Amino acid sequence: MFKLRGVDVLSLQELSSEDIESILNETEKIKHEYAVGKPDESLRGKVLGMIFQKPSTRTRISFEVAMKHLGGYAIYLNWNEIQLGRGETISDTAHVLDRYVHAIVARVFSHKDIVELANCSKIPVINGLSDMYHPCQILADLFTVKEKKGRLSRLKLAYIGDGNNVCNTLLIGCAKVGMNISVASPLGYEPHVEVVEHAKIVAEENGSYVQVANDPKLAAENADIIYTDTFVSMGMESDREERLRTFLPKYQVTEQIMQKAGEKTLFMHCLPAHREEEVTSQVIDGPRSIVWDQAENRLHAQKALLKLILQ
Repeated sequence: MFKLRGVDVLSLQELSSEDIESILNETEKIKHEYAVGKPDESLRGKVLGMIFQKPSTRTRISFEVAMKHLGGYAIYLNWNEIQLGRGETISDTAHVLDRYVHAIVARVFSHKDIVELANCSKIPVINGLSDMYHPCQILADLFTVKEKKGRLSRLKLAYIGDGNNVCNTLLIGCAKVGMNISVASPLGYEPHVEVVEHAKIVAEENGSYVQVANDPKLAAENADIIYTDTFVSMGMESDREERLRTFLPKYQVTEQIMQKAGEKTLFMHCLPAHREEEVTSQVIDGPRSIVWDQAENRLHAQKALLKLILQ
């Protein structure tokens, strides 16, 4: 329980395979206890500061509810409603929050901002989303796959779409748990090169593989999971029309893509979804979609992460 105390979680690179396994095991335990109504106030007296530069549904609500369920308290801090929005440095803000709260979740545009926040803070910092990584999402995703498939090792996840923060973190997360991952993105929209190289090294150590190419049908072959995300992330709205022309129709997850993968293939999406863009309604609302379980598990995974770094 104490191995992860005080750890920053910025990308999943800072967590070992054993750390991720501990988080997933704790998530399973927490979800079961929640289902049977067993109370858990292990974070009574703890306060979580939540700095948000971007709007949010799942990240904000799951962390606030998680702290409430665990007996603690969360304070929402909109970037533009605190002094950061008026020019106070990240360093000064970090030094103040050190005196007030026990951990910080930050949802930011630039990953360098959350790295600076972590470097200047004495308390643990959790990345609630940046332009490079989304570790909290992927921890919940890995748990969801394990919950549905009974294991992670040697399964194949196919990610089809923009090589964005979710894709970058899936590469790291899958590699660390021994899952195979195949990414299909348009030329020029692939995941970050350094992330891919790191994931390939980690995957080889864990007996799995990483593939990055441009053919969604090839990526989907024999996949246990098909995963996609929006083609137009927050902050990219000015490029919307160009992006849609690039991604559609080739990279849309359709029933034909699902059939290419196999009868037992499940569909995942981190949400929010744009139906008839990255995925058809037939797929996301269909019987093989597990997006709502995936969204629910954000709550349980957030609880596990908070307990392990704060107890």
